Amino acid sequence: MDSTVKLGRWFGVPVGLHYSWFIVAGLITLSLVAEFERQNPGWGPLGTWAIAITAALLFFGCIVLHELAHAIVAQLAGLSVRGITLFALGGVAQISRNATSPAWEFTIAVVGPIASVVIGLVCYSLAAALGWQLNMPAPSAIAALLGWLSYVNIALAVFNLIPGFPLDGGRMLRAVIWGVTGDADRATRIASVIGQAIAFMLIALGVSGVLMRGDFGGLWLAFVGWFLLEAARANYIAAEISRRLRGIRVGDLMTRNLAHVAANVTVEDVANARLLDRMTPGLVVGHSGEPIAVVTLEEVERTPRASRSQLTVDEIARPLDETTAVEPDTPVTAALEVMSREHVTQLPVMDHGHLEGVLAQSHILRRLELQAALRA
Repeated sequence: MDSTVKLGRWFGVPVGLHYSWFIVAGLITLSLVAEFERQNPGWGPLGTWAIAITAALLFFGCIVLHELAHAIVAQLAGLSVRGITLFALGGVAQISRNATSPAWEFTIAVVGPIASVVIGLVCYSLAAALGWQLNMPAPSAIAALLGWLSYVNIALAVFNLIPGFPLDGGRMLRAVIWGVTGDADRATRIASVIGQAIAFMLIALGVSGVLMRGDFGGLWLAFVGWFLLEAARANYIAAEISRRLRGIRVGDLMTRNLAHVAANVTVEDVANARLLDRMTPGLVVGHSGEPIAVVTLEEVERTPRASRSQLTVDEIARPLDETTAVEPDTPVTAALEVMSREHVTQLPVMDHGHLEGVLAQSHILRRLELQAALRA
């Protein structure tokens, strides 16, 4: 999930906001205004809104700390973290790949709820020291703020411990199954099925709450269940694709016979000649007979039509020495992870500094389609 608003780097990890965050932040602020007005009518409108906005911002700050705990432990496990994104249902740490062992998977998952519990206990201790008590008027705005943060962080930890993949509890369950079976993909499929079952339960509880009790808070529960269902399905599909591609190397699927084009050829000439299509995902851009860059259909499509006659292919191509490449012996699943991380659909394949070919997502899709046809 890509960020739309960048918040800089926290402890070395990029943090950003997804557009959906603003909707939920507004809803949380409105609900807090209503709650604080009911419990503390003496604060006045300005004070109530100020505390509500502060509480909502601090809550999302606590979510960042929760995700940072995941990110820091993932880095200790040797995994790279692309960033943290806050969105409608909380936050997500974008870790480049899965953990290398069940122990690391469990540790990365459990540290998030632990961080939320610690934050909740610290806030509770501070609030209690200021005289705050649950369901009682707060002696001060600071006490009310800390008391609410203590409650919501403990609730966040409990929710994330639900064994529904890909929640933290589901990842912990996956780690346990992985440790027992010794098969990470199988563990992911089992945990994803359990996650889908729990998601259906949440949706059913939410819908029944609306229909039978008129509790419109059930809509939020149903929405959470729907999100969990989609995420669990996506992880199941990813695990199934990984299983089907097991043992297949980049060299088995890549295109070796790449067309060559001179560096001074215009983008318009390349587009009009239809040198790039589904069967030929990349062109080698050469200078004095030496390959210097690769241009793919993505670069051509991103070039405005009005500029194609003025730009040459070497101006839009990706230089080989600046492009993330894979080797022929690289597992295809690892190449897919690189594509996801780099937001590309093709990768140059290099062997000892020599360009061997290009691997495209279309090659992988054709292999999966062939496998499905053979099974049918």
